[in-house]
Amino acid sequence: MMHTERKPVESIGMNRREVCFLVVGLAAGTAATVFAQSADQAPALGSAVYAWESLPVEKTANGERRAVFDGHTATLDRLETHVTTVDVGKAAHGAHRHVDEELVYVREGVIEATINGVPKLAPAGSVIFYASNELHGMRNAGDTPASYFVLRWTSPGKAGPRPGDSK
Repeated sequence: MMHTERKPVESIGMNRREVCFLVVGLAAGTAATVFAQSADQAPALGSAVYAWESLPVEKTANGERRAVFDGHTATLDRLETHVTTVDVGKAAHGAHRHVDEELVYVREGVIEATINGVPKLAPAGSVIFYASNELHGMRNAGDTPASYFVLRWTSPGKAGPRPGDSK
C-alpha cells in the first residue's frame, strides 16, 4: 500500500472553514447546473384538460391546496397554477413579493386582498392581479371557506422561482 503525505489545508492558502465553504459551494453549483439542464430538457407544457376530481389535495395548516401544473411553455420560462382553499379567518401564507406576476380568480367565498398595505374585498367571481415585486397577501374575510385559482408566470429572461418553489 502506498502512503501519501497529507498536507494541512493551510498549506494551500486556505483554512478549513474556507475549504468547507468551497466544497459546499461547488456541490451547490453543480446541483444547480444539473437542475437547470434537466429543466431545460423537460418538454414544454402542452394543451390539456385538468379535471377538478383528478387534482390531488394537499392538506395545509390553513386549508388545502391543489397543484394543477408547473412548467415552461413555448413562450414562458415558467407557467404555474394551483387552487388554494383557505379556512375562515386564515391566510394561506404571509404577505410576500416575487418577480413573477400573478392572477388570482376567486372561486368561492370572500378574499381580502392586500396590495402594498391596502386591503380590498374580493368576493367570488373577482379577479386580482399582483404586479411584479409588489407586496401582497390574502386572507379569507368571509364566514365560509374561500378558494381561489392562482396563475403565475415568468417571462423569458426574467429571474424567477423554479418549478416546485410556488406557494
